[in-house]
Amino acid sequence: MSLQSPPAATAAADLPPGPGPGPGLPPGAELNQGGAAPPSAEEGGEDEEEEEEEGGKEKEREKLPPIPSASSAAAGGLERGAKNQFSTFSNFITTINQKKEGIGNRNSPTQLVIPNIKNVRDLPPICLDVRQKQRISIDTLPQELKAPILPEPSLPIRTKTVKDFQDDVEKAKSSGDWKAVHDFYSTTFDSFLEINAAFKKDNNPPFNTIEDSGINAKFVNVVYDALLNTPQDVQKSVLKGIINGLLQEWKGPRTKDDLRAYCILLQNPQFSNTSTYVIYAHLLRQIAALTEADHHFLVHWSKKISQRRFKQLVDRLLQFISLRLFPAKPEEFPPMVKCTWWIPSATKVLALFNAANSLVSPPLISYTDFYNSTLDHIDLMEEYHNWQCYGNSHRFSFCQYPFIISIAAKKVIIQRDSEQQMISIARQSLVDKVSRRQKPDMNMLFLNVKVRRTHLVSDSLDELARKRADLKKKLKVTFVGEAGLDMGGLTKEWFLLLIRQIFHPDYGMFAYHKDSHCHWFSSFKCDNYSEFRLVGALMGLAVYNSITLDIRFPPCCYKKLLSPPIVPCDHNTLVGICDVTLGDLFQIMPELAHGLSELLSYEGNVEEDFYSTFQVFQEEFGVIKSYNLKPNGDKIPVTNQNRKEYVQLYVDFLLNKSIYKQFAAFYYGFHSVCASYALLLLRPEEVEILVCGSPELDMSALQRSTQYEGYQKTDLTIRYFWDVVLGFSLDLQKKLLHFATGSDRVPVGGMADLNFKISKSETSTNWLPVAHTCFNQLCLPPYKNKKELKQKLIIGISNAEGFGLE
Repeated sequence: MSLQSPPAATAAADLPPGPGPGPGLPPGAELNQGGAAPPSAEEGGEDEEEEEEEGGKEKEREKLPPIPSASSAAAGGLERGAKNQFSTFSNFITTINQKKEGIGNRNSPTQLVIPNIKNVRDLPPICLDVRQKQRISIDTLPQELKAPILPEPSLPIRTKTVKDFQDDVEKAKSSGDWKAVHDFYSTTFDSFLEINAAFKKDNNPPFNTIEDSGINAKFVNVVYDALLNTPQDVQKSVLKGIINGLLQEWKGPRTKDDLRAYCILLQNPQFSNTSTYVIYAHLLRQIAALTEADHHFLVHWSKKISQRRFKQLVDRLLQFISLRLFPAKPEEFPPMVKCTWWIPSATKVLALFNAANSLVSPPLISYTDFYNSTLDHIDLMEEYHNWQCYGNSHRFSFCQYPFIISIAAKKVIIQRDSEQQMISIARQSLVDKVSRRQKPDMNMLFLNVKVRRTHLVSDSLDELARKRADLKKKLKVTFVGEAGLDMGGLTKEWFLLLIRQIFHPDYGMFAYHKDSHCHWFSSFKCDNYSEFRLVGALMGLAVYNSITLDIRFPPCCYKKLLSPPIVPCDHNTLVGICDVTLGDLFQIMPELAHGLSELLSYEGNVEEDFYSTFQVFQEEFGVIKSYNLKPNGDKIPVTNQNRKEYVQLYVDFLLNKSIYKQFAAFYYGFHSVCASYALLLLRPEEVEILVCGSPELDMSALQRSTQYEGYQKTDLTIRYFWDVVLGFSLDLQKKLLHFATGSDRVPVGGMADLNFKISKSETSTNWLPVAHTCFNQLCLPPYKNKKELKQKLIIGISNAEGFGLE
């Protein structure tokens, strides 16, 4: 059984059509495909009809008007309990005029500011709907939505330099007279015009470009770094000025100078203080309600921010969301019912920074830095249910912005979703049995796999093929002719033995590349690809049953596995095809990728010196076969002009076309088990962690969670053991973990999820340690001293073959 959705009307360039919205498909999540496009979606909601009561706050704060809800989907889409909604960021473009008309400027014609520049043509969308990978750019907007560029307002002349400001601060510190500094701050932050006058590099050029914000970043940093060390009246004047600026910004259309001011204000370190959160929330609300085109500018400008300050901005937003969810002092904030738009606004602005981070290679910060661990403590299944049931159209859900949900939280969602599917399938089996007046049997509630050790692969293939309807039931494995009840150990042993056999080079399904230490699909043609489907199903069963596999696929594999994340209902639609680059090939075949890279940078005459054509040659069973990379490729020479096309076609052939049938079977096998809307929440890197575990080792955490049998944790042998292990190099620690558990990676839940046990072995101390990988158990003789224990342990873990099964 697989979840399916029909193809969308449009598709990404050079790719087959992806899945579109189907009945029951939960819209509104964006899967980050390889980190190139940010994973997010739009949420629906409604505005509160009255603004929050802010007793004890400054009067200026009370003046901040709410976004009108009469016809403003742009603002109303940010709230829970929605009535008005919007489905994509592009809806801002059609609704922003209505918003501005409702704010008191009804007599003057409202114009939408669209940048009239050439280099905005191929801007990636900020928040794509996962169901349609369409590009939204200024040049593709309907003509009626385009408006002439409004003239930038004349800025006041401000000539203070960084050195002038620093001199003023030093004088103020020494003399105690802060008047000059106070005047600078109160004037500069009093309006958006003044902010631009102070921090814009040049008052004359409009800087209509996404790559240069025109902001003097050094001056901004110096001014903000000094701000928190100024007297309270100076800091209050800044906040008061920001309130004035935000009030003014609700009137009239935006200009690029307004965007610069928003970009500058977001970096204000005062917003780390909870006492400023009301103002911060209104700033975030205005930024979240900007047009799609304006968001593009902010995204591209944000990627120019230094790594340290970028991380501070992200952390500030995450802290804002956490403290709104779980306030340390609830009385500091307005009642939640009065400010339901706070968290959606902050999350949407965070999505802009996530998009900016995805545009930089390497990213400014890790994708894990966007995780908010506070969300691990909310009702995740309610969020998931809201997302499934209402999607874009009704309620805000964090599942619309999966980049903010940690892998641990996603695993909980997937496990709960799996459990619900297991219960549903088992209940249906029971009903069918009773309806046929047959006696119910407990075995019908499980996926029972019976295999012979001597025919492991063929028996497993037959069992899974015959029991496709039961794949979502709890897995139980029995080895024919062996007594024993599967309490988890037999299941893990089945996985380990099967994976070990299938991935053996002699088996021919996968090629092992020593340079990259990973497996890749064999391109050999065959009549039946069912064994590749079996491997996909095994991976799905591992995720479904929380088993960590010792598989070494490159990251590209998981990107392909989620292309698309939901199986298309049209089986003629290509699956497992994604954009691949030379970087992807480097992760599999580094030597070949290096050669192609050299071709791209070769300064001589490529055609005369290499004499290559648009052809690729592969050896299959001792026979060299040739394939054209494009029609009549054997007659088209590779030249300096077309070598980029040649390299791209070559990479696409190796990673997509030459293994299409193998990977398609693998794809369908995985999704036959793991078909779930929860997959829409995952990045390819996160799928890899769910399948193989995390490479981040923490042996101290393993020590804290280890159980003992025959030993006490205070025994001398155990103390020797941990002294030795904690002093091991990372390579030896990985070998120990692989020796004892069958994998050198850690489950998503951390070391505690390994259920690692050290048992006392009554054998001679001349013996080496023994591992039972199916139970994550290490049998350790009572060695006499630390030196002997270290010597025997290193020998044991360094010379173990395969999975070290016993």
